Amino acid sequence: MPASLTRSALSHFLCRLAAVGLGLVLLGLVARQGPQEQGVFSLLVATEAVYAAMFSGFGLVVARQVSHHREAAARWLGGALGLAVVAGGVAALVFAVAGWAWSQAPAYRYLPALAWAASALLLTPTVSGLYLGLGRMGPINVLTVAPPALALLVLAVWAWADQALSLWAVMIAWLGARVFVGLVGAAWAWREQRVQALHWSAWRTQAGFCAVLGLTNLISWLNYRVDLFIVEAYGGLSSTGVYAVAVTVTELLWFISSSVSAAAYGRIGQPEPAAAAALTLRLVHLNLAVLSIAAPVLLALAAWVLPRVLGAPYAEAVPLMLWLLPGVWAYGCASTLSAYYTNFLGKPRLSAAVAGLSLLINLAACLWLVPRWGATGAAVATSLSYGLAMVWGVALFRRHAGLRWRDLLRPCR
Repeated sequence: MPASLTRSALSHFLCRLAAVGLGLVLLGLVARQGPQEQGVFSLLVATEAVYAAMFSGFGLVVARQVSHHREAAARWLGGALGLAVVAGGVAALVFAVAGWAWSQAPAYRYLPALAWAASALLLTPTVSGLYLGLGRMGPINVLTVAPPALALLVLAVWAWADQALSLWAVMIAWLGARVFVGLVGAAWAWREQRVQALHWSAWRTQAGFCAVLGLTNLISWLNYRVDLFIVEAYGGLSSTGVYAVAVTVTELLWFISSSVSAAAYGRIGQPEPAAAAALTLRLVHLNLAVLSIAAPVLLALAAWVLPRVLGAPYAEAVPLMLWLLPGVWAYGCASTLSAYYTNFLGKPRLSAAVAGLSLLINLAACLWLVPRWGATGAAVATSLSYGLAMVWGVALFRRHAGLRWRDLLRPCR
């Protein structure tokens, strides 16, 4: 990789690593209250991620218009933030109604808190899309680290005041931090880019592309989290809490690959087809090679740390990780391929097709295996779906890039 791209990827990886470390501290605070409380918190985070993915098209449209078409950021940012606020208001109403309808379900008692925060939760991913298109990792790094850091600061003050760190305290601190960072980040970007007005006319031409992007990421996140909801339905909150820890720790591998892909997102959108394909291929090879080294290290650390830090019940997460790791390793190239489909080809439907195939396999396999094998069945189903989907994803990339299979398999320096 070019030196500047290496520095950007490394800085983003280190910041995401810091954010993950802070997030794991939050996870530990909840997990030590018991697997049931951890199950509720994991469902909150999963629902929030699926919701943000549904409207991720706002930020990604800005990223593509800035990086691929070299248009002025101010022309697109105002409309993106306006749409994010409107969508957030609608979502807040939906979450409020759902919270009232499921008020007696212990697993979904987080919905009122999510309804309170929903109107501002889309601001951070929208602003991140702007800086992604500009290739500026510094602001993205700040937006990545700030929410968990601020949440832990609030909880530290809460504990210093001799108040109990309950599940509700952690949830409110987490959502409040994300709302605050989103508002500040949006205000800063608006002022920095000197946005004067909301250019709705420009966004009308991007409605279809934006919808496909949102649908693509929604399918992707459902693919990542549908197993969690199925485990809760068949196994209860305790099984969900343990399984969620296994998934969270295993998916730490993706912070390596996604950091590289985020740093290269703008360059993958360059107009020259051969250069874009060559960079994408190099990043796929790099990601898989690095994850091959990192996976056994992560498993060994988890086997030693989880039962000692979170408690004895979480030792059961380690065998689940063994089943999850092959699929998570294969899916490590998904973020790079998605950047190629979306930013270079302008065809987010290809990412949606790959994620959709994985989701269908995952859903069908989970519904068959979870009632029989519990959380182990979910891990097997997830790993299988990831692996099969990536075979097709690589085949799609090969066809559109005009490469031979031996080109794909030959390691790049």
